[in-house]
Amino acid sequence: MCKHILNAQVSIRSPCCKKWFDCSECHAEQESHPLLQKLEMVFACKKCKKCFRKDAQEFEESDEYCPHCDNHFVIDAKTPKAAITVEGEDVRVDNRMIRDDRIKGIQYKTIFDPDNDADKLG
Repeated sequence: MCKHILNAQVSIRSPCCKKWFDCSECHAEQESHPLLQKLEMVFACKKCKKCFRKDAQEFEESDEYCPHCDNHFVIDAKTPKAAITVEGEDVRVDNRMIRDDRIKGIQYKTIFDPDNDADKLG
């Protein structure tokens, strides 16, 4: 899995070292040489596990799909973002994880509580 692009649908074979990478940043991290640029790219679909070639000069909208399984491999990249969340069960069912017992809840008053209004007239 690529840590740079979360939804990588294809692997790309680098023309310089003939190894498979999910993105160019993965190649830069693992190899000491720069990535060689070529017009013909070799892809491997992660859904059907079959390889195919695409020419970068003639790349069209119809070329955004795997020719074997029609998997749409050109998807907007989602990059990982740091987030702090509460991991647990559904809070609508069990809210004990997000409830802070140190803070006392609001004391609800009824019309039968004479404590605060005993000194008022009318």
